[in-house]
Amino acid sequence: MAELRAAIDVLDARLVALLAVRQAYIERAAQLKTGREQVRDPARIEDVVTKVLAEGRKAGLSPDIAEPVWRTLIDASIRHEFEAFDQDQNKRG
Repeated sequence: MAELRAAIDVLDARLVALLAVRQAYIERAAQLKTGREQVRDPARIEDVVTKVLAEGRKAGLSPDIAEPVWRTLIDASIRHEFEAFDQDQNKRG
């Protein structure tokens, strides 16, 4: 069991590193957008979830895990992007 937990810890560290890269892209997107209404894009959200579910099927990831995890990630990312957008706008104005 200790070996399995250690392997999960290694994967978690890799996931954290990848999420940090994703966050950096979100922060860059906030700098490029010209209006707050551009931050939340419902069509893009559904496109991302559809792609994730397709990749999940290929990889053997249950949609019961993939979809709620990504929807939570997207919601948190949107909140973070709104904060980044507002900060960037305050620096500009």
